[in-house]
Amino acid sequence: MKKLVVLTGAGISVESGIKAFRSEDGLWENYPVEDVATHSAWFRNPQLILDFYNTMRANLESKQPNRAHISIAEREMEYDISVVTQNVDNLHERAGSTSVLHLHGELTKACSSREETDVSTFVEIGYKPIKMGDKASDGSQLRPQIVFFEEAVPNIERAAWLVQKADILMIVGTSMQVYPAAGLIRYAQPNVPIYFVDPNPRVSPQPNLIVIAEPASVGVDKAFEMMEEKGLNG
Repeated sequence: MKKLVVLTGAGISVESGIKAFRSEDGLWENYPVEDVATHSAWFRNPQLILDFYNTMRANLESKQPNRAHISIAEREMEYDISVVTQNVDNLHERAGSTSVLHLHGELTKACSSREETDVSTFVEIGYKPIKMGDKASDGSQLRPQIVFFEEAVPNIERAAWLVQKADILMIVGTSMQVYPAAGLIRYAQPNVPIYFVDPNPRVSPQPNLIVIAEPASVGVDKAFEMMEEKGLNG
């Protein structure tokens, strides 16, 4: 069974009704990134950050995985699939994917505000709000388990290792312009086929790169069809 690594970004979830941070009508239009998505902002105004992510978390509960999420999960019968996502939603898991690595954290988890990368402090909170006074196991204030700007991305090395071992790489709904995630493509072996699914692809041509200029819900199925035509699902 071939190892398929799927790198996903905001574009795979917008069709489920989840706003991207960076789009024209995205979340950062009303909330400057400096106020809600930086390490320093947490210490400056934790209540604002709690309110922002509490709202996001509550909205997530009513969202459903779309065809792209479901298609990736269904293909685990044919491929050894690892999903590496920049998204903080849980739609891959809810679609049935069993191996999902979150680069930027998970909206349905909370963590210590003192040791944000210590997994022993992670708490599954589902869609409930985090309140001031809610404590982590180390006694610090609970905060969203989100990787803020100015913080290291703890799972980036694991993601690079997965890409390096991949027989096939699929990139879905991400511009691949934001680092460090954008650098993951460089870890793919030279002969590995790369399927890039995005309605507005901005990527330089390179050997073995197949561009599918479609929304995720259409493009992911097309990518799998192309893989099957080449016998990559054997």
